Amino acid sequence: MKIVVLGGGVIGVTSAWYLAKDGHEVTVIDRNDAVGADTTFANAGQISPGYSAPWAAPGIPMKALKWMFQRHAPLIVQPRLDWAKVSWMVRMLRNCTEARYEVNKGRMVRLAEYSRDCLTEIRNDTGIDFDNRQQGTLQLFRTQKQVDGAAKDIKVLEQGGVRYEVLDAEGCIAAEPGLAKARDLIAGGLRLPGDETGDCHMFTTKLAKMAKDLGVTFRTGVEIRALELGANGIEAAQTSEGRVTGDVFVVAMGNHSPTLVRPLGLKLPIYPVKGYSITAPIIAPERAPQSTVMDETYKIAITRLGDRIRVGGMAELAGLDRSLNKKRQETLTLSVESLFNGAADQSRAELWSGLRPMTPDGTPIIGQAGVDNLFLNTGHGTLGWTMAAGSARVLSDLVAGRSSDIETADLSYDRYVPGAVPRAA
Repeated sequence: MKIVVLGGGVIGVTSAWYLAKDGHEVTVIDRNDAVGADTTFANAGQISPGYSAPWAAPGIPMKALKWMFQRHAPLIVQPRLDWAKVSWMVRMLRNCTEARYEVNKGRMVRLAEYSRDCLTEIRNDTGIDFDNRQQGTLQLFRTQKQVDGAAKDIKVLEQGGVRYEVLDAEGCIAAEPGLAKARDLIAGGLRLPGDETGDCHMFTTKLAKMAKDLGVTFRTGVEIRALELGANGIEAAQTSEGRVTGDVFVVAMGNHSPTLVRPLGLKLPIYPVKGYSITAPIIAPERAPQSTVMDETYKIAITRLGDRIRVGGMAELAGLDRSLNKKRQETLTLSVESLFNGAADQSRAELWSGLRPMTPDGTPIIGQAGVDNLFLNTGHGTLGWTMAAGSARVLSDLVAGRSSDIETADLSYDRYVPGAVPRAA
C-alpha cells in the first residue's frame, strides 16, 4: 500500500520504519526543514519504561495548589484564559483517582516495556548508535514522604513484572557514584535497572537515513494543511506543495494532530505541555551521572549523553508558546548542581524548550479512527522517546490487520468516545 505519514518526529520516523519493513511505499511529510527538529530535538534523553506514569495522579490537585507559590515548581500554569487548557485540565483532574491512576499507569508501562524491547531489536538489527547506555534509571527521593509514596508505583511495577530495586542513600550512591557529595540530600531511591538512555534526535536522524535505504521518501519543509475526505475515506493530504494521495494516512503530528482531524469529527484531547532542557558539556566525569537520575522533588531528569549532561523536565501550560524563560533554566541548574555539583560547565549550557503533546490520562492514542484508512499515533506527552518504537510497531500491526504482541484496544481513540469502555490488558 501507499502510506503517507504526517509528522517527522521520532514517532513519525519510527512509524515509517516499521511500515517500510512491512513492504509498504511510505512518504513522510513534515513542516520543519529536517526530521526530529521539534519536540524530538532536545528532550530529557531517558528511555524509562518503569518510570512511565501519568501526570494525573492522586494528590496532584493539592500539590498543584502548593506549586503555584513555589519559585522552582515542576508545574506552571500561565494565567491566560484558554478554553482548551481549562477543558484539558478538567479531564486530567478526573483521572487523579487511585483507580484511574492504576489503570493508566498499567497500560503506559505495558506499552513502554514493549517499546524498550522493540528498540533493542532495532539496535541489534541495524547497529544504530545514539549515545545510548543500558544502565538503568534511579528515581531519587529527597524526603521520607517521597520514599513512602513510591509504594503505589511499586505495586504497578510488580503487576507488570518490571524489575526494580528499593535503595537507601548509600545504595543510591553505589548506583550513581557522582552523588557522593550530595549524601545529605538523599532519603532513598527506586532503581529500575532495565531502563536506558540515549539521544532521541540522533536516533531519529540516523533511523531516517536507514528508512530512506528501504525506500521511504521524506518531504520536509512542507506545511500540512488539511485532509481531503472522499467517498472511500481520506483521499489526499492538502499541503503547501499540493495534494499528496495515498491508500492509508497516519497522523503523527503531536500537538498539531487535533487541528488536522477536527474537521472529521475527531476531538483529540491533546494539549501542549511545555518542557525545558539544558545541555552542558561534562568537565568532571567522576562527578557526572552514569545514566538517568530522576529528581522527584523537581520532576527533573538528569541524563548522561556521551560527553554531555542533559537536564530536562517541568510542565508549563502556556499553549503553543515556545519562548525560553530563564527562570526555568534556574530550576534545571539548581537540580543538577545540587546533586552533581561541578560535573558540567553550566556557563556553556544550552537552553531549549519543547511542547509535549499530552493526553489527560497520559496514554498515547494509537490506532484507526474516524474512517477506515486513517490511523493515529500521537499524544505521547513526556514519553515519546520511551514509547516510540513500541507505538510504531503496534501501528504497523494495526495497519496490516495482524495481532499485536500486546493488548492495544485501550490505546485507541475509542476510549474517549462517550459510552465506550476501554478494555484493560
